[in-house]
Amino acid sequence: MSHSRFKILFGVAALAIGVALAPTARAAAVKPGTTITPDNAEQIRDLVSPGVFYLAQHGMHMNVTPSERLDWPPPYKDATEKYSSQVRLSQDHRSVVGYVAGQPFPLIDVNDPTVGAKIVWNNVFRPISSDDYDLRFFDCESEYVRPGKDQTVVDDIQVGHYAGYNLVGRTEVEPQPTDPDFRATNRLWLFALYPVLAPQDARGAGVIRWRYGDPDRGDDSWAWTPGSRRVRRVDEAILSTATGAQTYDPDHYSGFNPKTEEYDYKFIGEKEMLACAHAKNSPEVTCSTDGGATACPENWEMRHLYIVDATPRRDRKGAKGALDKNTVLYLDSEGWFEPYVDTYDRKGQLWRTHVYWLTYRDRPVPDARIAVYPFKREFIVGAASIDTQGGFSTMCYLPGQRTPERECWYINMGAVGKDFCTVQAMTQSAP
Repeated sequence: MSHSRFKILFGVAALAIGVALAPTARAAAVKPGTTITPDNAEQIRDLVSPGVFYLAQHGMHMNVTPSERLDWPPPYKDATEKYSSQVRLSQDHRSVVGYVAGQPFPLIDVNDPTVGAKIVWNNVFRPISSDDYDLRFFDCESEYVRPGKDQTVVDDIQVGHYAGYNLVGRTEVEPQPTDPDFRATNRLWLFALYPVLAPQDARGAGVIRWRYGDPDRGDDSWAWTPGSRRVRRVDEAILSTATGAQTYDPDHYSGFNPKTEEYDYKFIGEKEMLACAHAKNSPEVTCSTDGGATACPENWEMRHLYIVDATPRRDRKGAKGALDKNTVLYLDSEGWFEPYVDTYDRKGQLWRTHVYWLTYRDRPVPDARIAVYPFKREFIVGAASIDTQGGFSTMCYLPGQRTPERECWYINMGAVGKDFCTVQAMTQSAP
């Protein structure tokens, strides 16, 4: 497997955010019906993160649409009402105590000195998937950001499964609300990405990751490489590291996902900002105006976002290897998912931006026949990671544009169990 292909798999408070947290004249000018292009991108400078502003300047078109509400799945809402009153932060503010299911901290007080940590823990136990998920067949394409140019794909990758199983906080599939295995192993969740289906030299590759409830125990992770046909243990520090042209690392596969206790959090503010929460396309469309670096044109709407700075604790094993100085999270106050995340290098300069296109409906694709729900829920339909210094992007389509599996997202349907997220299952799937 090439170095770049390996990376896609495994891969301040001043912040230079460049935005005022108060409403601006630009916000009034950007009304539904506006189309953002590089020619008028200046209008949204204060309404998106610096990373998204970079993308708008470099060819990503955005259609501004009216804002619509996001609601939680009813079982998740019920669990929040039942259990949240007993949840608190530990004395050192690193971990949660008394969590069972639902959202741990539904009442956000921006004057609370620990509000940054509470917002991030809400993101850990977010409503998008509380029990299990299986994304079947997705594509990722890597290319250089080339405004106005045809797409030139450097890497074209297809993966069979992106799956996870939560042992804590379960609300829709038995066992609820906690898998008994948690008491024996202390595992919070299990993750599996395998097998790689293309390119041929990477066929069969995969990665397994386990997260633990113990704040002092790092993640366990294993990788299978087809060339040597061997399983190797992945050092925890590598999970938060991305170098070279590829910009994805496992800590950003689904927003901000490193071990929560290994970062310090500072609340920056809250603001109405543009984000994609009701995407119209699935599969997403390749953006023709930025060389395929993102998905566009797509619908963006004004959303109420919380902004939190996350700084790695260099005394922690998993965070000491992080190449970025800090990460700025933008979290939707209804959906509790990050529409975008910006990371800064050791000099405090914007380095990478991760963008997620979400939709909200009762099925992942319009013609779904199995993955159909009795209520609307969130689905990620596209994700891009862009190196703003090197001008390189990896855009993932969820579902893939050439997938044999149309339904793609199976969330809280019992589609995967603990056995799927094991080294044995991963190696047995390899051709």
